[in-house]
Amino acid sequence: MPLERTLPPERTLPPDLLLPPAPADGETLLRLQARLAAAAAGAGILDVAYTVIGTPVGELLLAATPAGLVRVAFACEDHSAVLATLAARISPRILNAPGRLQDAAAQIGEYFSGTRRSFDLPLDLQLTAGFRRSVVEHLPDIGYGSTATYSALASLAGSPGAVRAVGTACALNPLPVVVPCHRVVRSDGTTGNYRGGSDAKRLLLDLEAAA
Repeated sequence: MPLERTLPPERTLPPDLLLPPAPADGETLLRLQARLAAAAAGAGILDVAYTVIGTPVGELLLAATPAGLVRVAFACEDHSAVLATLAARISPRILNAPGRLQDAAAQIGEYFSGTRRSFDLPLDLQLTAGFRRSVVEHLPDIGYGSTATYSALASLAGSPGAVRAVGTACALNPLPVVVPCHRVVRSDGTTGNYRGGSDAKRLLLDLEAAA
């Protein structure tokens, strides 16, 4: 990823990690990547770690800060664009560091396998604020396998008339799947829009309904 080149290694990373890489097999590259991530974290210059995992709704980009999971992004959002936004809004010191996302990846895998109904992960909600953040914070109140209307969520968030604002907050939820905006539907029972697309939303709802 080009953004990894924004990491300023010249003052803090081990000298052997600064040399041009020799040809290596996949396993060797993974070890080097892990060493780089560990060195960057140890030097305090890794602000955002990310990885990409495969799921039934396509590849998901997971990104985390030291405070917690900060972004879950669908492939349709363009992962490169998402990383660029994270660099602009949080920090350009971003690195592909799967080890930092192991727990999140494992829990998402359990969710899709039907063995997990809620997530137990530290979350960093710095990408949302104000009323939108209040909406996002109330989304986990909608239980697994249940749905709520946009108007009901508006009331839950303390602003019964703010139905459109709730729709915007759900559309911009930085942590889809983990923070379940897919459980919010229209008053006529139709699914409504979704950051990952209508097919992804329907798949998530069907997955939970079948459990």
